[in-house]
Parts: sequence; structure tokens; C-alpha cells
Amino acid sequence: MLRRLDKIRFRGHKRDDFLDLAESPNASDTEGGDEIPLKMPRTSPRDGEELRDPAGPGTLIMAAGVQDFNRTEFDRLNEIKGHLEIALLEKHFLQEELRKLREETNAEMLRQELDRERQRRMELEQKIQEVLKPRAEEQTAQQPPKGQAQANNGAAPGVPCPAPVGPWASLDTGLVPADRRSQGLCARVQKWFSERFGEYVEDFRFQPEESAVETDEPLSARRLTENMRRLKRGAKPVTSFVKNLSALSDWYSVYTSAIAFTVYMNAVWHGWAIPMFLFLAILRLSLNYLIARGWRIQWSIVPEVSEAVEPPKEDLTVSEKFQLVLDVAQKAQNLFGKMADILEKIKNLFMWVQPEITQKLYVALWAAFLASCFLPYRLVGLAVGLYAGIKFFLIDFIFKRCPRLRAKYDTPYIIWKSLPTDPQLKERSSAAVSRRLQTASSRSYVSSAPAGLSKDEDTGRFHGTKKGNFHEIFNLTENERPLAVCENGWRCCLINRDRKMPTDYIRNGVLYVTENYLCFESSKSGSSKRNKVIKLVDITDIQKYKVLSVLPGTGMGIAVSTPSTQKPLVFGAMAHRDEAFETILSQYTKITAAAASGSDS
Repeated sequence: MLRRLDKIRFRGHKRDDFLDLAESPNASDTEGGDEIPLKMPRTSPRDGEELRDPAGPGTLIMAAGVQDFNRTEFDRLNEIKGHLEIALLEKHFLQEELRKLREETNAEMLRQELDRERQRRMELEQKIQEVLKPRAEEQTAQQPPKGQAQANNGAAPGVPCPAPVGPWASLDTGLVPADRRSQGLCARVQKWFSERFGEYVEDFRFQPEESAVETDEPLSARRLTENMRRLKRGAKPVTSFVKNLSALSDWYSVYTSAIAFTVYMNAVWHGWAIPMFLFLAILRLSLNYLIARGWRIQWSIVPEVSEAVEPPKEDLTVSEKFQLVLDVAQKAQNLFGKMADILEKIKNLFMWVQPEITQKLYVALWAAFLASCFLPYRLVGLAVGLYAGIKFFLIDFIFKRCPRLRAKYDTPYIIWKSLPTDPQLKERSSAAVSRRLQTASSRSYVSSAPAGLSKDEDTGRFHGTKKGNFHEIFNLTENERPLAVCENGWRCCLINRDRKMPTDYIRNGVLYVTENYLCFESSKSGSSKRNKVIKLVDITDIQKYKVLSVLPGTGMGIAVSTPSTQKPLVFGAMAHRDEAFETILSQYTKITAAAASGSDS
């Protein structure tokens, strides 16, 4: 198949040698990936005369050789592009075959289904034996004795049989003994009982619990998007109910909120709060029934805004699929983060993480318990209902309009906001430990520091990196030290595109920003020549940079241009790129503004 595609794609002569990638132009110099203009070679008039000259038997062969020799760079690039497309097609076919093989060779699931079928077959055989056993006993009980049957068969025709004597005398017409007759009656009763109540008895039979193994679905961008839409549609009734409640509390519609407040307070005062809520639930179900029947009914305080649903695309590129997965993962991350914050706050409230907050809850629960023990339930319900109505319709409305009052007097809001989550507790503990270490180190240093040394000089002189003091590493003055934002630096890689050697082209290290310099410390051990120091005043341009244009997003790099470099220096693979860019840009503008004001004066 590859040969067939190759024949279709490339018509003409093949080349065994391809374009050397080291000689190709660097595509990362530009951000947008514009096409590089290619110069088309022109044939000389002499060559044209030779091609048009029909003299000689080898003219056609010479013309074909000249055409092969004058193949352009554009043809070579097309040839490489065709080979890449063939490789992608082959990869796609192999992935499809691998998926089919995985679906066909799921032996573990087939083995489990076979074991279940065997167990069911054994249970059915056992049930059939239990049903057939009383029938067999009944048939053996109804059969006459063997000797009596022979006597009846040997009697002459027309001669009546003698009357039974002994144990057979109790039956007038049959020849079955009395004990066999009682056994047959028991079998009939048991059969009737099993036919009437056997199905119900089987429901109470204990059976071993089946461990069903659920197979995980493979990751699919389309399936992931569909599940997120299903979750959004399923949560829509809950979100609309919450929006309507908040609209009632905010008095979005004054008439609706006034009517709801009057009806609720009247129902609570007369003890009809529970019947009122039950009636509202019945009314809501009735409206839902009419809506399902096709009626157009909108019972909502806040008007619903229909969101435009984008039709799912059938064919997505690799970049679109990657961006889609990133968007869905970001939404899921934010949703799970909010749910985790709520659950962790509730857990910390009941686990006495902050005793002063849990103590308030403890006292409130004791007060509610004592009130429920000594006060009548009607009075307790009236008090709780009136407080809930006034709090929901009036107090919350005032607190939402006046945030300062809410921050001072809204006790539930204050308690909920002051409850910490687990990451906040870890940050507090780590900050406390670091504070203790800093206090101990400062005490030990103050005892060992020379007299007459100020605090600023002390911190500037002894601030250092992993390899030594900061000013010694970069050959700077002692007052140059990293800013507070980048005290530990940002890990990144320096891409110097002016260099051709791979060891000098990319360097891993840490980037620092001081008041006047941009310092890069290489992670490899060696001399200070591998480090890079750039004056902020010498920077001519600074902008965000995207190293690989095929990846989605805005990139993770910063490009810095200086007069001493032909191509911009790129600090790539920065996890905190935006923070570093804002810090460098603000310090750069500060230095340039100070220099401009100094030159004007």
C-alpha cells in the first residue's frame, strides 16, 4: 500500500538523498511560521539553446539530465512532506489494527462470563432436581404392589377380585396402602405450596455476591466532551433552582419576593410550613408533567438564557483534540477544586481544626438540644421558621448590598470564610516552620556578624545561590541581589540561536532579576562563562514567545533582544512565564524611565 501511495503522490524521478536538516533554515526564528521565499533557478540562454538543438542523437537524454539537475528546493520539500504523510497514514492504520486486536482478544472478560454461565447452569440443574424429586416420589406412591398387580393380571375375566383384607381393607376402590396414601397427600401439599409460594421463597435465598468488573473506556475527546455536556444538562435543574432562590433573596422581582415573603410568614405563623412545601413540590411535578406533554410553561423568576450549542465536529486535528482535552481538564479541575474546598471546610469544622470556630457550633448545638427538650415543638418550629424567613428575605438582602456590614455581623458568612482548607493548613504550617528557621538563623548570624554592618548590607552580601554568593557568581557588585518575587529564581532553559553547537544552543538553569540586571545561572558545573548577564538598559525588545508553534496556547517562553545578539535570546520551558514576564517588564520600564528622566535633567 505504501508503494501505491508513493506512486500516486510522486510522479517523476525519485531521489535517494534528501535535504539535510542541518542546512535547512531555522523555522523557530519567526512566531507565525511564514513560508520561506525560495529562489527559482533560471536556466541560461545557452542551456536553452542546447535543449532546443535537435542535432545529435543524445539531445533528449541530455535534456532529461538537465531537468533532473535543476530540480528546485520546493520539489524536495514536497517530497519530504509526502513521505511524512505516508508515515502518518501508516501510523493511523497500525493504531486501528491495534485497537481491533485489543477488542477481539479480551480473554479475561470472556473467562469471567464463562464462569458466570457455568454457575447459572449448576443452579438451574439444582432447581430442576428439586422440582422433579417430589413428582417421582408421588408416582412411586401411586403404583400398586408388584404381587397384587400380578394377581389382578392373572384373574379370569368376569370373576370379581376378592375383597382386600388387612391393611388394604380401608380402601374400597384402590389398592394403595394407608401409609403410601399419606405420603402422596404430603407430596401434593408440598407441590401446591411450591407452586403458589415457591417464587417468593426463592427471592429470600442467599446467593454469593457477584463481583462485576467494569471495563474502563479508552480516552476519547468526543466522549469527554459529551460527558461534560451531559453533566451540565443534568445539573441545570439544580442550578436554576439555586438561581431562583438567590433571585428571591435579592428581590430581583419586587412583587414576587413580596408575595413569597407574605405567604411564607403566614404559613409559618399558622403552622402550615410543611404542607406549604409539600404543595409546592406537587405543583412543580404537575407543571413538569404538562411541560413533558408539550405545553410551553415557564415558571422562573430569572429569565432563562438559551446558550448556543455548537454542533460537534466530526474530524478534529491533533491540535484541536489537544486543546479540547485541555479545556475540559481545566473545567474539571476547577469544579473538583470547588467541591474539595467545600468538603474540606466541613471536615475541618467538625474536626476541631480551629477550636474557636468549632466551639461556636458546639454551643449552638447544646442550645438547640436543650430547647428541643424543654420547649414545645410548635414554639421551636415557629421560632426557627420566623428566623429563617427574616434572615433569607431581609437580612441577607441588606448584607449583600452592604459588604462591610456582612463582614462584621454576618456570623455564618464569617465562620465559613474563616474555615481553612487542607492546602491552606499546609501553607500555614510550612510558613510557621520557615519563620522559625529564619528566626533561628538570624539569631545565629547576628551573633557571628561583624559589628557596624547594617541589615541591608548584610542581606545583600550573604544572599547566594546553590553554588555560592550571588554577586560572586555573576561578577556583580554586592548590592545587586534578586528581587523578592524571584528570590529562588525561575527554572528555565536558555536558547541561544546565534550558537551552532548543541551544547551551547540550549542550557538549563535558573533565571534571576535584580534591580539592574537579568541573570541566568547555568545548572551545569563549570566556569562562570556559561552564565549569562544582561543589563536591563541594553534590552531593545521583550515579548512573550512560543517555542513550538504546533502546540496550543500562548507558549512558555520569553524572548529578549539585545544589540549584541543577532537573534533574540529565548528563555523557554518556564512554568511561571507570565509572572516572570510581568516582573521583567515592570523592572525594565522602571529602569528605562529613570534613565530617561536622568538624561532630561
